[in-house]
Amino acid sequence: MPDKDALIAALMARIEVLTARVAELEARLNLPPKTPDNSSVPPSKGQKPSGSSAPKSKAKPHPGSHRALHPNPTSKREVLAMSCTGCGADVSGVEQSVCEEYDRVEIPMIEPEVTRVLLHGGVCPCCAGRFKAAPPAGLERGSPFGPNLRAFVIYLRSVQGIPLARLRGVMSDMFGLEISEGALVNILAAAARPFAAVTEHIKARLLAGTAIASDETGLRVGKANWWLWVFHHADSAVFVADKHRSKAVVERFLGDHRPDYWISDRYSAQMGWATREHQVCLSHLIRDVQYAIDAGDAVSAPGLKGLLKRACAIGRRRDRLTDATLKSHEADLDRRLDRLMALTPSHKAGIKLQTMIRKCRRHFFVFVQNRDLSATNNGSERSLRPCAVYRKITNGFRSQWGAALYADIRSVVESARRRSIRAIDAIRITLDELPLPIGT
Repeated sequence: MPDKDALIAALMARIEVLTARVAELEARLNLPPKTPDNSSVPPSKGQKPSGSSAPKSKAKPHPGSHRALHPNPTSKREVLAMSCTGCGADVSGVEQSVCEEYDRVEIPMIEPEVTRVLLHGGVCPCCAGRFKAAPPAGLERGSPFGPNLRAFVIYLRSVQGIPLARLRGVMSDMFGLEISEGALVNILAAAARPFAAVTEHIKARLLAGTAIASDETGLRVGKANWWLWVFHHADSAVFVADKHRSKAVVERFLGDHRPDYWISDRYSAQMGWATREHQVCLSHLIRDVQYAIDAGDAVSAPGLKGLLKRACAIGRRRDRLTDATLKSHEADLDRRLDRLMALTPSHKAGIKLQTMIRKCRRHFFVFVQNRDLSATNNGSERSLRPCAVYRKITNGFRSQWGAALYADIRSVVESARRRSIRAIDAIRITLDELPLPIGT
């Protein structure tokens, strides 16, 4: 049997460890919950409180609105009055002018157009060899489905997130076209090469710029958790599906290129890639500061929140401010931050917040005098929002090539949106193996 004194000492040590653990858990119970307003918890996981059951007050009246007339109607129908609406007299010969106009919008019945190609041939009277007519351009043998139909399938599947079984039903119910799920998969697989080629064009334009913003979101591929990254700036965005969430993904994407500026949150894999300056997302910082306020810090966190909001407001007004004014604003923001950092918070949340700010404060106000940079990384989150919706609708991908194709399609569609090109038009352009036009 073990010595009694040694056993007592071991039990006392164990009690001390458990007591410390209980104290830690009790302290954690006193912390505020993580919400979308004070952390990076996505809005879908937040608890939205019930609204007031009291009836809303009557809204102030406002001028009515109506659908604007189409700038280029398909057809016009001029209607002349034949009789007076007041007395019934014949007015067919009276000079008339337009006194009212409106549009009637209708979609024609859509039916598939099937072209039967008959290639004739025979025996050559000269060499006795057999000959056959060459197929006309655009009607070569291969897939029976034309480019418009293929673009429509890709749009419904990859942009609207319609599953294959339902997509098959859509094609049957709306167009009377019976098409198997296997044929739909073949259409998607055949699109991989042109979309990858156009994505390379977009990537080359992105890397030719001076700034890049990035973020990532989860992606389910088979039975594994992957990550969907976005790298973007201005009119170009490139999505990358990868197994990892590490610096290696960014390094493979950049190759030997290093941009002057980088915009992201404070995740370590996205830090350290800029040759000049890195701008951290102030929206993420504001949420972290809000958590410190909710936890009980009343010394530095409230002032920091006001300062960061002031910085974001200056960023929104940069187009109306001179370079000298922006330089003055940046110096003022730094002085205000110095005064806030000189405070000594007593709350644990405030101390933790100040420690975090000291590590990255030099990345706070890079955007002020760099007009091409944003104060936040919200552009990345807006780019990833359709991907998060798609993930919830489809639950991910069965194959790796499907995830890679989706990333390329998102690259084309998001870049097209930034260049004021409709998604369906961008898909058609890509299937024609042409690069996306650059917006003017």
